[in-house]
Amino acid sequence: METMKNKLKELRKGLGLRQEDVASRLGVTRQTIIAVENNKYNPTLELAMKLARLLNTPVEVIFQLDE
Repeated sequence: METMKNKLKELRKGLGLRQEDVASRLGVTRQTIIAVENNKYNPTLELAMKLARLLNTPVEVIFQLDE
């Protein structure tokens, strides 16, 4: 079974952004950002693309399939 891992937390911190900052800029709750960072929730394609744009990082760098 494949699971998805992500580097959202380290990339976010590297830019000096708080979870609240990311959530408010993307129109989601802080709980959503927490769940994504903890690999409890795979974001929709739309949210993944918005995160990539906000972090100025390709989606495939933020998210990786762990086979």
